[in-house]
Amino acid sequence: MNEANIVYGVCWFQPEQRERLLAISEDRDELESTYEEWRSSASKTIKEFDSEGQKIKKVKVEELLAWRHGNRIAVIGKSRSDYFSHVLAKRSSKP
Repeated sequence: MNEANIVYGVCWFQPEQRERLLAISEDRDELESTYEEWRSSASKTIKEFDSEGQKIKKVKVEELLAWRHGNRIAVIGKSRSDYFSHVLAKRSSKP
């Protein structure tokens, strides 16, 4: 695949959704300490990708929560990444 065609995903959530994400994430101790810290880090990442001409899309956390429940998968970094890839592949295959 050509690097120009790669789309990266980043989890996106609102302050009121943070507690729910932490509650289901087995690696919660590895996540940012506050919503503000996460938002700053995520925004910085998005800006860096944009400045390098790379495509990045936000994936809403509600979708991750439903997917995790339906598939009975532990929510850790790898499963979040796998889910983002799944969502982005579905989005790119739509006409």
